[in-house]
Amino acid sequence: MKATRRRCLWAQVACLSLCLSAVVAFAQSSNPDQNLETCKAGRETCDQSKLSGAQSAEVTLAAHGRNVANCRNGYGSCDRSKLSEPEAIALAVADHQRNVTDCNDGMSSCDRSKLTRSEAGEVAIGERRRNLADCKIGSGACDRTKLNPAEAEEVNIARRQVNASDCRSGYGQCDQAQLTPAQTRDATAAEHQRNAHNCENGWNECDHSKLTPLEAKQTSFAEHQRNLAACKDGQETCDYEKLTATEAKALADIEHKRNYAACLKGYGYCDLSRLTVEETSSIHPVQ
Repeated sequence: MKATRRRCLWAQVACLSLCLSAVVAFAQSSNPDQNLETCKAGRETCDQSKLSGAQSAEVTLAAHGRNVANCRNGYGSCDRSKLSEPEAIALAVADHQRNVTDCNDGMSSCDRSKLTRSEAGEVAIGERRRNLADCKIGSGACDRTKLNPAEAEEVNIARRQVNASDCRSGYGQCDQAQLTPAQTRDATAAEHQRNAHNCENGWNECDHSKLTPLEAKQTSFAEHQRNLAACKDGQETCDYEKLTATEAKALADIEHKRNYAACLKGYGYCDLSRLTVEETSSIHPVQ
């Protein structure tokens, strides 16, 4: 029996040794590949001494590709001296186009000194259009001194339209003094409608004194319905004093039935004192 156990133990040890040998062999075989990838990525942990000639060539090619990408992206790590002539030309073309795009987009990185006369003309036209658009929407970037008379009038019309829209919607900075008589009527009607809508929905910005008799009646009905719903749901906002006698009785009947069911089933809030004699007897039969 002991001999059998020893043989099993030695078999387990031998198996473990073989497994460890396989792991070590795999690690040793994978390390060169891992080091190659580390070197190609340009990491500090790269060990150049472990690279073969072919691997060194791969690493050099990867480093060159990284440098080209850094130059194309305008990174400080770009070394232009390592670019080939075709790569340097392609980079110059890309840099120029990027600068043109930056200038057309009005970015601070724009270098006007590098633009051709034609490109500078297009950039100026784009700036004028952007300034006109900014002035029309009232942006802080607007420079009215750069507008010609026709553009200034165009901006004035646009601003009056925006102001009229603000007055109608109740948003933005409405200047009533700039409204025409028709726009004033529209703005007044819209404000009245908003107030009626706010009152009917129970919202804060409601002035009951501005409601017409019909609107006041509709608002009163809506308020009553909201209060009735709050009372039915047992909400704290319920004002029982505002219920009609019929509504109060209906709610009382519903509550009485709920209380009796709770007492009968032993589930929920139960107030035995509110039960009738018959209901109390049905719960606690007389022995």
